[in-house]
Amino acid sequence: MNVKKLSTHMGAVLMVATMIVTPALAGVNGRQANQQHRIAQGWRSGELTGHEAARLERQQHRISRSEHRMRATGGMNPRERARLHARQDRASANIRHQKHDGWHR
Repeated sequence: MNVKKLSTHMGAVLMVATMIVTPALAGVNGRQANQQHRIAQGWRSGELTGHEAARLERQQHRISRSEHRMRATGGMNPRERARLHARQDRASANIRHQKHDGWHR
């Protein structure tokens, strides 16, 4: 394999690795920000109605409040972190469902 092909191949591998690792490194706050962005984008594009966007925003706000309470009591233990991630997983699924349910504003 010549150097040019190797360099191109390594660049592609690094790009894919970055896309896979970045969400994991983003953590709780990164996921919150990403989900907030998805809701805003969905509302702007018309994939979400105002009512749907407001409901999803309230869900994100409740998750954020829970996170703050967990951190205020001395940090998150593994069980709390897992519970928070599970709530974020459900919120993400709700966003995906609402954006693709066929209702538009």
